[in-house]
Amino acid sequence: MNDFNLDQRLDADTFPLADLPLCRVLLMNDARYPWVILVPRQNHISEVAELSEADQAQLWREATQLGSVMKTLFEGDKLNIATLGNVVKQLHVHVVVRKHEDATWPAPVWGNGSAEPYALEPLANLRDQLIAHIDRLTFD
Repeated sequence: MNDFNLDQRLDADTFPLADLPLCRVLLMNDARYPWVILVPRQNHISEVAELSEADQAQLWREATQLGSVMKTLFEGDKLNIATLGNVVKQLHVHVVVRKHEDATWPAPVWGNGSAEPYALEPLANLRDQLIAHIDRLTFD
């Protein structure tokens, strides 16, 4: 895991937040939704089934625990957790808090409208808030 390489498109569209036991946590640069991406720090993995069974379980723990915290924190109506990989082959998991009044409800966030990049101050505040909650997660 030391020589982990992040796909260039994920790197360009996100801000790093933290590393969990398996995944790097990235904040999607789209202010329309509370949206993070988890990327297992393993190279040349494009499908969940390519992970060991232990890592598959860890991926799910990380996605659901972080998603649950985010849904509460942002008072979401629904939590979307998905792997797509049609554009970016590298395995990554989207964790998106949805609200009935968000920009594309009830349609999916993918391919609907244009991303609205964060302004600097709201980005800094959101990153600090998320990192504080991520630091409290445990995966024993």
